[in-house]
Amino acid sequence: MKFSLACRHILTLGLVLAHTRAVTVNETASTYTFTNDRVSFDVVAPHGYIRNLIFDGISVLGSLSGDAGQLYTDFPSNTFALTESSEAQIVHGSGYAGIVLTDNDTSTGSLVQRWWFLRDGETGLHSFVRLAYHNASVPSKGELGEVRTMFRPNGGPWTTLVTNAEQWAPIPGPEAVANEVEVQDATWYLGLTPNDPYVQQESDYFTKYSFADNQTNKAHGLYGQTSDGTPIGAWWVVNQKDTFFGGPFHVDLMVDGIIYMADHNSNRLSHGGATNPNITNGFDRTFGPQFLYLNRGQGASLNDLLSDAEQYADPSWNADFYDEIAPFVHGYVPSWGRGSFSADVQVPREATDVVAILSAIGVHFQDSAANPVAYQYFVTNVRDGTINIDRVKAGTYRLTVTGSGQCIFGDYVQDNIVIKPGKQTRVRVTWVPESAGTELWRIGIPDKTAGEFKNGWERDEAHPRHPSKYRIYWGAWDFPNEFPGGVNFTIGESVENRDWNYVHWSQYGPTYTRNDTVTNINRWTINFQIDARTARELTTNSVATFTIQLAAAKTTAGNTDEAQGAYPNFPFNTYINDEPDPLVWTIQWFESSSCGERSAISCHLLANKFQFPGTWLKEGDNHFVLELPHDAPVYVQYDALRLEIQ
Repeated sequence: MKFSLACRHILTLGLVLAHTRAVTVNETASTYTFTNDRVSFDVVAPHGYIRNLIFDGISVLGSLSGDAGQLYTDFPSNTFALTESSEAQIVHGSGYAGIVLTDNDTSTGSLVQRWWFLRDGETGLHSFVRLAYHNASVPSKGELGEVRTMFRPNGGPWTTLVTNAEQWAPIPGPEAVANEVEVQDATWYLGLTPNDPYVQQESDYFTKYSFADNQTNKAHGLYGQTSDGTPIGAWWVVNQKDTFFGGPFHVDLMVDGIIYMADHNSNRLSHGGATNPNITNGFDRTFGPQFLYLNRGQGASLNDLLSDAEQYADPSWNADFYDEIAPFVHGYVPSWGRGSFSADVQVPREATDVVAILSAIGVHFQDSAANPVAYQYFVTNVRDGTINIDRVKAGTYRLTVTGSGQCIFGDYVQDNIVIKPGKQTRVRVTWVPESAGTELWRIGIPDKTAGEFKNGWERDEAHPRHPSKYRIYWGAWDFPNEFPGGVNFTIGESVENRDWNYVHWSQYGPTYTRNDTVTNINRWTINFQIDARTARELTTNSVATFTIQLAAAKTTAGNTDEAQGAYPNFPFNTYINDEPDPLVWTIQWFESSSCGERSAISCHLLANKFQFPGTWLKEGDNHFVLELPHDAPVYVQYDALRLEIQ
């Protein structure tokens, strides 16, 4: 791949065009200082945090205040920890220098390693993190939980949070923060300061979840201006994703004033739909590389700087360099341990937004953490069924081909795709979408999101940034006022983005604007007609199939992956016309995710097919009732629903 800069007026941003000289490392009793032509930083003993990161003379981390003003990795879930006496090893090579920080807790068998590398001519830092556990006497350490590598400035030139080219907003100002009112964890009402730029442009509510994204994200970070007015950016560039878990639709934190490195470093994996890996004896995984990139340019826009960063989000970029440092980075797989995969897939004619995924065999791609040594790869926007994935670690994979489209239910799945080092694996397959007879109706688009429904992708027209409503705190959209008594949807008359909500709540409230809890909303109704011709097919031999695909569900297990609370599992009931007993689907605790409450429309995906006698349907008026437990702290988010008859 040829890497070029986004536009001519910011040519000075480019890595390859920077004036170069050797990378130097100066060591004192407490600090290692790394310097190249444009960047310098200190790695500070005893914990190995980075401070005083200077880019072209600009302090991008600001001043030290507690943990702020630093670049560092931490472990809020306490599954791993630093020893506070990190062993440091300096490594040098042709045009680069790096540091290996090792925290070996021999009392528990836990090992943490962190790598930082600075190259000649580059305005950024390359990063890896290794987590290992070797303890036969205590073979299980529990779930990985939170592990975060964070660019956490205190001051500096930053003015704007940037998730991607569409989702960005001003950082709330000091007055707004001083007068904020907490409405949920990590969520605040800022409407008491109506003149704050964030409140004026984005929302009355601020939450870090508004700035989450899925694993297709190429770069995210902070934008601002230097003292002379020059635009500047700091970006986590996601140049390799194969050591992540959860697949392309997995959502996680990106930026909230802190820039979060992707996947392993962010919030609980099940917030956004991935299974949490269990840490057992022998666990050993190196995450990365990732690249913290700094750029600036006179006259450059936010999108100019972001696009400049995104061009490096490619696994082939710097592959030769990563091969060179592989002897120092335990667990990194160099080029000679990788092969390639290609496929010709005959996709359904109606399929759009086709995605191909290689992941752990035997499990859904979102549950790849069930095999903690598995890697993952994916390509989006597959055209004409042609799939090419390079630099795949040798091993055995599951191929999943998925997409969206009005009629496309189900994925293509094939296990035992074998990748060999230095070889190309090629397959030719046909993807046949699911069908259980003649479709009578469907609600939603089977695209693994609840975005097409009201308050999903719908834009907030009250604020100039027009964020999608799902990104804003859920309490901003008062469901009981919008849908008194719950949704009542009529096929052929109702409209999905107006008459079907993005969350089916069992209970709603309290919120900042509502003091009570509304509980008469747990039953949603679908009304539909069956004509005389279709009714003639409803014989004693006919079978109806009702498919429900969920973009997310929350039990009282929340995002903990633990069976806890009053409803760790709950029944999702479907009543067919006047049948006295419902069809029951039990949502399990391990399928739970905190999706809608965390400003998301796609988390842990799940689906069910109800089959029942076609004679339960009738000519004329019919209705289904979708019921959650009454007055329970649970909810679901629909992807798509379909009724078929055979």
